[in-house]
Parts: sequence; C-alpha cells; structure tokens
Amino acid sequence: MKRIGLLTSGGDAPGMNAAIRAVVRTAIYYGMEVYGIERGYAGLIEDRMEKMEMRTVSDIVHRGGTKLRTARCLEMLTKEGQEQAVATLRRRGIEGLVVIGGDGSFRGAKCLTENYGIPTIGIPGTIDNDLEYTDYTLGFDTAVNTCIEVINKLRDTMNSHERISVVQVMGRHCGDIALYAGITSGAEIIVVPEIPYKMEDVISRIKRSREGGKHSNIIVIAEGVMSAEEFTKQLQSLTKYSVRATNIGHIQRGGSPSMADRMLAAQFGNKAVRLLKDGIGNRVVGIRNNQIIDMDIIEAVSMEKRFNYELYETLQMISL
Repeated sequence: MKRIGLLTSGGDAPGMNAAIRAVVRTAIYYGMEVYGIERGYAGLIEDRMEKMEMRTVSDIVHRGGTKLRTARCLEMLTKEGQEQAVATLRRRGIEGLVVIGGDGSFRGAKCLTENYGIPTIGIPGTIDNDLEYTDYTLGFDTAVNTCIEVINKLRDTMNSHERISVVQVMGRHCGDIALYAGITSGAEIIVVPEIPYKMEDVISRIKRSREGGKHSNIIVIAEGVMSAEEFTKQLQSLTKYSVRATNIGHIQRGGSPSMADRMLAAQFGNKAVRLLKDGIGNRVVGIRNNQIIDMDIIEAVSMEKRFNYELYETLQMISL
C-alpha cells in the first residue's frame, strides 16, 4: 500500500491532532503518501484533501481540536454519498483509509470496507468513552481532567457559601465522564443514565454528609439524565440548602491533551498505519489491559457498552 487517506469525523476530542501526527509520520517512515481529508466524510465526498508531509504535522501534538476539522455527514448514510466517497478515493489513488472518530464514524468506515472493498482502520476518538471494545477512547482522559479542574474550583466557592453544586458533564448515553470525574474530584453524588435515581436518596445522602460535618456538596450529573438547571430546580424545591447549577459544556472538548491521551494517540496512530501497510483493513485499534489491540470493526461496533458498577459502588463507599 503506497497511498492512504486520513480523516477525523464526528465530535472533536483532545488528542486527535496527536493521532494525525502519528499516522502521518508512521506512514512516511514506511514510504507511504498520506492525504489529509478536511471535514470528515463530507470532505471525502467533496474531494477536499491535501497531501501531508512531515512538517505539515509539526507543532500540533499539544493542540486540542483537529487540524483536519470535522463535521457530521448525513450524506454518508446514503448509497449515493457512499459512492461519491469511494469515487473520490479511487480517483485519488488512495488504497486505504484511517478514520479517527466514534461509533458513527466507524460505521461509515465499515460500510466502505464491506460494500466497496476499501481497507479502513478506525481510531477511537471520542471523549465519551462509549466504545465497549476498548478500555479508553482518545480524549476521555483529558475531558475528565478538565471536569476535575472545574469541580475543584466550584468546591472552593460552594464551601465558602455552604451550597450544593450540581455540575453537568457530557454523556448522553454513557455516564463514564460523570463516573470518573465524580470519583476523582471527591463528589458526593453522581447521576448517570445507566442507573435510575430517586431524589429522596439524593437528599438523604446530602443530609448524612451535612450531619457528618460537611459544609458543601458536589453532585455530578451526566447530560443524558437531565440538565443541571432542571435537576437543581427539583432539588431546591425539596431542600433548605442553597443549590447552584453549572454546565461545563464544550470546555470538555477543548484544551491541550493529557499525557495519557498523547500516548494513546501515538500508539493508536502507529498501529493503524502498520495494519494498512500489511494490507489489513476492516479493523479498529484500541487498548485493553494496557495493551494496544485491534479487532474486527463489525464486532467492535456491535458490542454493547457496559457500565462499571464496581466503580459506582466504590463512589458510594468513599464519598460521604
């Protein structure tokens, strides 16, 4: 394989640029040409790409976002859009494709391989950590660290005023950001889509913590449950304590990637290119038990994400 394409798709995640750098430089090391495709699958359909060189990816390993930019592309769900994407790849002489993104991005890659014979490799780039086949996705660690920093600052002011802080983090269907950020920031309560909650239980835990000498409380809620504003309104109507809502929002997506995400980016990008070099496609790369792995993309996207109930129980034991 002499020429490959590279795109980032879906929501951006810290570490995408570091992964782009790893893909480009590994490919050049093996004597391969790399074409960067702008704006994900939309750019592939529209033939928006440029050849990438060693210096093209200089000074980006520490930058958030994605140099190639990203977009969601509904056209890629249609046969016409897929055929246009394949036509672009064949016209450009691109023999394989690396896709950095989440579940939806992987489904597009799967389609290119299954239906049109284009070898594709998926790199899991999503802050939600919502792919079951890999222990961690690219960007998750940085997003959680961003949440921790915000919660630390909120705790200072909440403690000063003896308030309750309801902090909304991202996660429509997967509560991993809330779970990990909640545990590592010392939150008293987390509310996630995977576990039904009762407001009376929330109030009971707050009461026990106050009786134990605490002057403030942190509640971390995933956006898939409800907004921080709505949760705060419900809680405020049932308690005498002052409650404030904070939505961290898109701050979670930005910023310089952590060491953990930069390391994953380097390993994922390198592994993806080595697979394509050997003529292997229809795979995704990931990390499991601290080992870089690859597996069939169809199997990977069909795996249902499991919630870590053991970690949730840990929070219940150590949070008061």
